[in-house]
Amino acid sequence: MTETTNRVLVAGGLILGLLGAIWLQNHGFPSATYWLELLVCAGMIFEFLSCLWSAPRDVMFNQKNLILFLCFLGLLVLDFASIMTVGHRPMVMLMILVIVCAADVGAWLFGRICGGDKLWEKVSEHKTWAGQIAGIICGAVCAILYGHLFLNPFTPQMVWVGIGIALLSQYGDLTASFIKRRMKIKDFSNVLGNHGGIIDRFDGWIYALPVMWYVLM
Repeated sequence: MTETTNRVLVAGGLILGLLGAIWLQNHGFPSATYWLELLVCAGMIFEFLSCLWSAPRDVMFNQKNLILFLCFLGLLVLDFASIMTVGHRPMVMLMILVIVCAADVGAWLFGRICGGDKLWEKVSEHKTWAGQIAGIICGAVCAILYGHLFLNPFTPQMVWVGIGIALLSQYGDLTASFIKRRMKIKDFSNVLGNHGGIIDRFDGWIYALPVMWYVLM
């Protein structure tokens, strides 16, 4: 199985999982999506704390690293707090997840096809500017489709919503990659097998959730 196919299947699985939770919410479990999202964010926090606990002393107690790790932990806690507001709106969470997955798959696929200059090679050797642009376009297209399917009437601002979330998701991915480089690890865990850990799969939420929380507030 190719990496691209793998990413598409993972993205589809995440979306189907949330759709299943939405179905449960409408059939006798009114807080299904909310608790699922809280569980994911709590898992991200626990996973990162586990990484800190097992990190080598020279990595953990480096002053610069310690500041970075505390800031990243603060972002994860902020994501958890954001879910407490955004999580009560399952269709908003579905929109975020669809855009994040589209941006991730699009960036990977077109980055591999087009190649070109690296986005930030010291942090992530595979990400390219072509991939980032393609990811933004894919995110915007999915936001437009979402708007046509679920919003009545459709609002053109969905284009900017797609672009914004796609950008935030990619920089969340870069941030997580940077933290992994500083911790000298490949994945945050192997809880999802070859797909890495919870943070590896949901790093697109890191900035998108707090910004969406602010917008909804």
